[in-house]
This record gives sequence, structure tokens and C-alpha cells, in this order.
Amino acid sequence: MITANARPTGKSARKPSGPGWSLPSKADPSAKNRGYEAPLRDFIGYCRVECGFAQATLRAYASDLVELQLWMQALGEQSWKGLTAKRLAEHVQALHHRGLAISSIARHVATIRVFGRYLKWLEEVAEDPADLLEQPKGWQRVPEVLSVQRMRSILEAPSQEDVLRLRDAAILELLYAGGLRASELADLDRVRLHLDLGIVRVVGKGNRERVVPVGKPAMLAVKTYLAELRPKLQREDRITDRLFLSRTGHPITRIVVWQIVSKYARRAGLRDVHPHTLRHSFATHLLAGGADLRIVQEMLGHANIKTTQIYTHVDRSRLKDVIRKFHPRG
Repeated sequence: MITANARPTGKSARKPSGPGWSLPSKADPSAKNRGYEAPLRDFIGYCRVECGFAQATLRAYASDLVELQLWMQALGEQSWKGLTAKRLAEHVQALHHRGLAISSIARHVATIRVFGRYLKWLEEVAEDPADLLEQPKGWQRVPEVLSVQRMRSILEAPSQEDVLRLRDAAILELLYAGGLRASELADLDRVRLHLDLGIVRVVGKGNRERVVPVGKPAMLAVKTYLAELRPKLQREDRITDRLFLSRTGHPITRIVVWQIVSKYARRAGLRDVHPHTLRHSFATHLLAGGADLRIVQEMLGHANIKTTQIYTHVDRSRLKDVIRKFHPRG
């Protein structure tokens, strides 16, 4: 993390390295010298139109930057021109003192780094104020992962008493079998299912499509849902190709996906389980079973393999098994 007296270096703005990002070839002169709101509005609009970022990403960017704006205004700064390395260091420290989780602070930092380069490109600032801003060290911590037994208990949690049991079972199976994000599953259309081949075409971040193979249990759960429940949920006045529907016939949202996962996790006696926990478990279980890191990267839709490498940890019991199996003195 930068210190208060750190100074950015370099005279040219660097393009953000995120997927789908590239700066226009020429700046819009009308974008200059307009305080806070206009550059921020232009930035969010550019991320949406030119980069094709997902709505969830846009909302996160806007929330983080509005918070930064309000913080700067409270300090008496009149525009983004007052954004400096020193100010950013103070802002990140303020987030830490507020008790924000490391993951939340890391998201703020990631947002600010992209926005800093955009401000430099707009010539709102002479130098990129976030050039030396680094992610908190805790950002690369190992994610929470469920054991195979606990994962199985969640998958088996839907019961005959649940009216939407077939839908919920298919959601849980597909999340775990394919490592899907909640938003990816909520946005999944039926035409992207290839049940005969056992694959799903998923549209992920940056509108990048990937092909994910899924196992027989997930395919069977989806087939059963499509045959027995979805026709009852589909309403003639709300025809949609979305795979998963609510009891009112509307496509489910990612929030509903979170609620479903949380519901059955609690029923299985587990807390703080969300869709990304299933995604983490999917990746970790694959690697523990001997899957190639590059293959797992492709299935998760990670643009950078460094993101996938956080799953390369293994538990101590597996390490002991390896020693006993392969070491001459095991």
C-alpha cells in the first residue's frame, strides 16, 4: 500500500489491464474541468457501452467512487483534480479504520486504480494518483471451501416438502458442477444448454463466453426440472428463454440464487455459505483430484491464471496421503 509521501511516476497513462478494457483513441474535450459528477458519469458510461461490463460491476464501481467523492468533498476538495497519492492513502486507511473487510477494501482499491488511469487519460489529473496503489496483502488469502461431505449435504438438502425442490436442486447442482457465478446462472438461457453433450455455454464477465462441461447428476437435475416444473412456472404473458424461473414466472435474479444457496446451507447446518463458496469448492475439488490448473482457469472464466492459483492449496490430510504413497520413508 502506498504511503502518504509516495509520488506517482511516469508521464503516460497505462491502460487498465482488466478484460474488455481499452481506452478510446482520442479524449473528449467536453469531459474536462467539470468537477466530480461528469467525469464519473462518463467513466461509468464508458465501462457500460465500450467495455461491456456487467451491471453488477458497474454498480460496484459507482458505489466505490461515489464514496470516494463524498470523502474528498468532506475534506474540501472541489473536483477530481484534488485526488492525489496522499489522499488515496488516507482514504484507504479510513476504510480500514471503519472496519471494512479486506475483500471490500481490495475492491475499492481495484476500482480506484482503473478510475485513476481514466482520469489521467481525460487529463483531469497530471499524473495517475493510483499508480502506486497496491492491493491489501490479505486479498490473496485462501477462500472458504466446503469439504466434499458438506457439499453433498447441501446438494441433498432440498426435500419433497419444498414446492420448488426440482428447480432448487438443479440450481445447486449446476452451480457446483460448473463453478458458475450467481449472475451467470441467473442469466442462463435454455439455448445455451446442450444436455446431450453435457455442456453449458456460459456468458461471464466482459461478455466472454466459455464452454463448461458438467456431470451427469447436474444434467439429470436440469432435465427433470425442465420436464416437470418449468412448464408449470412459465406464464403465457411472460414468455422467456431464461432457464430458471420464479414461482411467478419471472426469471430469477442473482439475489434469489444467493437466497436459495443460503437456505439449503442453513438446513444442512452450515453458515456463511453463498454461491461463490460453491464456486470455490468446485475449483478446489477439481485441483485436489488432479485437474490441470489451466483447465480449471478456462472453466472458471478467469482472464489471468494468477486468479486461479489461489485454489492450489490442499489440505493437510491430502499432503499426508501423498507422503505415505510416494515417499520412500512414508
